[in-house]
Amino acid sequence: MQSTLTATAVTSPSRVVVVSASIGAGHDGAAAEITRRLRATGAEVDRFDFLDLLPAGWGRSIKQTYARQLAYAPASWGRLLGAMGRPGPARSAAWLSDRACRDRLLATVTPGTTAVISTYPLASQALGRLRRAGLLAVPAVAVLTDPSVHRLCVAPGVDLHLAPNEDAAEHVRTLFGLPVAAVGPIVDPAFRPARSPAEVAAARRRHGLPPDARLALVVAGSWGVGDIDTTVADLAGATDAMPVVVCGRNTALRDRIAATGRAIALGWIDDMAGLLRAVDLVVHNAGGLTSMEALAAGVPVVSYRCLPGHGTANAAVLERIGLSAWPRTPAELREVLRAGFDGRIGEAQQTRYRALTTAAEATGLVRAIARETVSR
Repeated sequence: MQSTLTATAVTSPSRVVVVSASIGAGHDGAAAEITRRLRATGAEVDRFDFLDLLPAGWGRSIKQTYARQLAYAPASWGRLLGAMGRPGPARSAAWLSDRACRDRLLATVTPGTTAVISTYPLASQALGRLRRAGLLAVPAVAVLTDPSVHRLCVAPGVDLHLAPNEDAAEHVRTLFGLPVAAVGPIVDPAFRPARSPAEVAAARRRHGLPPDARLALVVAGSWGVGDIDTTVADLAGATDAMPVVVCGRNTALRDRIAATGRAIALGWIDDMAGLLRAVDLVVHNAGGLTSMEALAAGVPVVSYRCLPGHGTANAAVLERIGLSAWPRTPAELREVLRAGFDGRIGEAQQTRYRALTTAAEATGLVRAIARETVSR
């Protein structure tokens, strides 16, 4: 069976459905940027939260369970993700995702819809099953939002996978034999390097940051998870730079970090692009959207004390392709920070990032959605 994603889908007023999930900020962030790019072509785009398509209470339960695992038992999340990487459990998750929301998911595909795009693995699995069953008549596209590839992120039956780098794309091709295109990081153009020292100074004033200190931004995701307390302590022992911790919606973490006197604690940030232009280096523990936003902003990136499961998997890929350093110990962190603040790490990372984005321009996210013809 052949399915073609024609240019009509994005070059004239037509309808594309984007399905995300409000678990963390990465899936929604990618969905928002995809929506922006498609609407810029004249397409009509409707977004849906996969968790809202599940039976009543399921979405809230999934979100709360995931957040609690990361906050209180992160090792259990790593073990669960490892188990879901095996074929049997992955197929069971795909079946359950499909059966739980089949009718509601199909109801989003109203007449005139030309494609359905998913930025959330369980939604991608459900869409793949619907395509294979012949129940979904329009092409389905699965977007990989992490630099690493987990089995749940690739869905047999989906017409096209969009990967953030060629390493991930090759993984999808060789290990799963599924159609894929490398389209580069899906980052809002607001994330760009500062144009002048005056812009950096203005960004620091806007966020209440010291004007002259070296600043290391510690990102804990929208939920403020991970071993952030130890990360701050390690940074304090490794450098004279001031840690600035983005605690997301975790008010307890924010209060705790502020009380140490070792770091500046921030809550939820709406202007992340501006904050990135205000700092000298970024330390992350998950390696998803934030790491790509930091690179787009021209800021050196360091993976440290990464979350089990997707965090360590992402750190390994980012290190291998030259987009993030990954010190494993406080002693290694000290050396990496020295190289980060003197420009060596940032220069090398920017060279790799420019190569990644330049190569991706030949494909382009919108062009991939519009023009790729794939076989099932």
